[in-house]
Amino acid sequence: MSNLIVDIIPLKVDRLLVESSIKSGGPLVVEGIIQRAGVKNHNGRIYEREILEREMKKYMEGPVKQNNALGELDHPDSSVINLNNVSHKINKCWWNGNDVHGQIEILPTPAGNIAKSLFQAGVPVGISSRGMGSVQENSDGVLMVQEDFDLLCFDLVSTPSTPGATLTPQQLKEGIEHPTVDYTKIHNIIHDIICDNTGMCKC
Repeated sequence: MSNLIVDIIPLKVDRLLVESSIKSGGPLVVEGIIQRAGVKNHNGRIYEREILEREMKKYMEGPVKQNNALGELDHPDSSVINLNNVSHKINKCWWNGNDVHGQIEILPTPAGNIAKSLFQAGVPVGISSRGMGSVQENSDGVLMVQEDFDLLCFDLVSTPSTPGATLTPQQLKEGIEHPTVDYTKIHNIIHDIICDNTGMCKC
């Protein structure tokens, strides 16, 4: 059965390239690794080189060459690219060993402007491949992406900068808990300030 397959990796961009693009007044362009072959990713899946090569070739000769390799800010649970949420386009892709690199142009759309602000602020951003296909567990318990995989696009997504750095209920409680306050003492102080010397209380 073919399902939506989403895989996210941190997008490590050249900070100097980002600053240079912004200073030039032109479109913001970032480059980085967008997918890997033959390596178990954070979702426990492996894309075999042959399958990823086939899909990247189709992607480069299709959407990239046609100037239509669009992606969204945050990936939806859908195989359809929503133009209302498009933030960028992939200008070109190339292989370096088992890594697929991409040049990404941030578009002046509402979602693109949000992405640009995140890059400007140095916020970690991830790149997420979105496709349809199936996976099957091998003898080592690793999920292998199968031959029916069909690459759709690459989305920009948020990724945690530190693994495991999430608030637990206890941490949240400690963060919002207020110290015990002696309201009786506070009331007495207010009483002394606003009541006159005759003992006629005005409060």
